[in-house]
Amino acid sequence: MNKSLLLLLFSIGTSWAQNPSAALLDKVSKQMASKENISLEFNYALFNAEAKINQETAGKVYIKGDKYHFEYLGVIQINDTKKTYTIVPDNEEVTIVDNKNAIDEMNPAKILSFYKEGYRFTWDIPQNVGGRKIQYIKLNPIDSTSDIASILLGIDTLKNEVFKVIETGKNGTKTTITISQYKSNSTLDSALFIFDEKKYIQLGFYIIKE
Repeated sequence: MNKSLLLLLFSIGTSWAQNPSAALLDKVSKQMASKENISLEFNYALFNAEAKINQETAGKVYIKGDKYHFEYLGVIQINDTKKTYTIVPDNEEVTIVDNKNAIDEMNPAKILSFYKEGYRFTWDIPQNVGGRKIQYIKLNPIDSTSDIASILLGIDTLKNEVFKVIETGKNGTKTTITISQYKSNSTLDSALFIFDEKKYIQLGFYIIKE
């Protein structure tokens, strides 16, 4: 998905409390942290006019603390806080990576707190979407070498929930994630966050350990 969650590059400092965009983002992040678990269903769109790319698909993610179960484009990714397991049924292949060695490119468990890590943010336009008041906040990477030009976060200001994420790359690619369903504190099967290696060996999957 190419959603980079960078390492901490700067300190927010005292301006945090005085910045309305920062205050709203902080509410969203704190609300997520207060939930026992979160389930998200989302629509994903990728567009690049020059490359003639226009793709749409859907996915889902279940988050419990730092654990997550992520389903997207037929791929399943499980993180049990110690290892990350990427299951690709089409290739009959599983890749297992120790989290100490993993590159944290996409960690859904941090999807609502990544804004603190390496971005400047400003108030953007408000919208009314089906009666929901959506306030957009624009994030610009501090790192000038980043492939990301900007990110727009659309926040439901009544529920303090992320509604939409629009990432624009320097190569002109626009990636849009729209949250279609948001649930919290629901009953989740603990097996969602457990990788059953024996099961996949019996199915004939090739296990790659990095």
